[in-house]
Amino acid sequence: MASARSTLVALARGAALAGLALVGLAAGLAMLAAVLLTFAVGLVIVFPPAVRLARAVTRLQRRLTARWAGIPVDEPYRPEPPPPVPQHDGWYRDGRTLYKRPTIPAFNLRWHWMTKDPATWRDFAYLLAAPLTSGLVAAAPLLATAYGLVRVAGGDPVGLAWILLAVIVVRWYAPWAVRLHGQVAAALLGPTEKARLAQRVSRLDAARTEAVDSQAAELRRIERDLHDGAQARLVAIGMTIGAAEQLLESDPQAARALLGKAREASATALQEIRRLVRGIHPPVLAERGLGDAVRALALDSPLRAHVTVDLPERASAPLESAAYFAVSELLANAARHGDATEAWVDVSAQGPALRVTVTDDGHGGADPGQGTGLRGIERRLGAFDGVLAVSSPVGGPTTAVIELPRAFRVRPAPLTPWRYFGRLCWGLWPIALFPQGLVAMVLKLVGSPVKSWFLGLHVPEPFQWPVIVGMIALGGGLLAVALATTAWTREAEGGTCG
Repeated sequence: MASARSTLVALARGAALAGLALVGLAAGLAMLAAVLLTFAVGLVIVFPPAVRLARAVTRLQRRLTARWAGIPVDEPYRPEPPPPVPQHDGWYRDGRTLYKRPTIPAFNLRWHWMTKDPATWRDFAYLLAAPLTSGLVAAAPLLATAYGLVRVAGGDPVGLAWILLAVIVVRWYAPWAVRLHGQVAAALLGPTEKARLAQRVSRLDAARTEAVDSQAAELRRIERDLHDGAQARLVAIGMTIGAAEQLLESDPQAARALLGKAREASATALQEIRRLVRGIHPPVLAERGLGDAVRALALDSPLRAHVTVDLPERASAPLESAAYFAVSELLANAARHGDATEAWVDVSAQGPALRVTVTDDGHGGADPGQGTGLRGIERRLGAFDGVLAVSSPVGGPTTAVIELPRAFRVRPAPLTPWRYFGRLCWGLWPIALFPQGLVAMVLKLVGSPVKSWFLGLHVPEPFQWPVIVGMIALGGGLLAVALATTAWTREAEGGTCG
């Protein structure tokens, strides 16, 4: 029952994807008309709406691919340009021209952003080709069933064979077709390496700005703590010792008491300086690494903290510092704001990434959008491309997951044979799927006398349909293998880091 239900769900999804491919074709034709009107006639105002329509359709395609095929597809677009900024005299400059209002400069910025982004033209190509590639693959079971019903309605018993074939094949083909559709969409609609690099540069630029601001705030805090704490105590110690010097001959007992107070004040100042140093970079973190530093942090915490550590090696010092202070802030928030009594900290390696999970039994309700402490953690982690995910329902418990990528070095196994095999599949799958498979199927259905070099049309009549279906399956299989090997190779190569 469950298998039949999953098959029906896959069929429904295939039909929806095929319908979305037709919608995408309409959006692609609208964008084609906009391109012709823009570059042939000069009607530039129609281009941005057409691009927004195309991106809306491909954005829906990416969401469905992630939800139904389980293949997340990131948006490949370059960062949107910021709005134009007026000069000191209030005018807006665009090249050598000045404008009183920002409308035209903003339009020109968006125009260049859309036309020079390769993802715009990749979306355009995908929308035009989607019905013949992924759409046809997803809708093949329904088309076979519909063709069989039409043949049966016409009195042709061969239609029953088509329906039977569709029923037999659909159990394994329908889920596979949805998966293959997702792989094709991921390959064509996902970001290229250049787009990923541009997005990462934009994120790093924003993280650098936040890191500079955070560093400036930290320096001001250290200066304030030194001025109001240790420096004031040291000045007081100097004044106390000076007073003791004046009383040394006239009142030795009072001078001895003042020196005792100076000794106590120097011990207090030393404790404050040590506390300040631990706040900058704890010695245990520098000497023994993140695991022991988190254990020491748990011993000083008012919570009953349980720490588990599973790390293959030490990460870089800045990254360990970011993870340490993030854990410190999370434990402090749990005790101060969450009324927690117990916490669990897990520090482990997930491939090349460092993952820290902090769970407490507090009342929950933590929101990164409202808490300045959590925002500070996000800013600190953002300098290393790290992320913070918080799950804190009202009533608790609160779970915070910190992940810092590229923390450890991973040496993957050599993948050169797989890489060459994937390239071979990339070169062969169009031949089997299109000319020898889909085109031969169309010629067979319409009864065309043209046989040309189509293998399925030259074999004896009983074997023609098996050969054509086999070619379609072979082409789809080669495409799936090509996409899989490409994904494995990229993932393995991306895991190598310092």
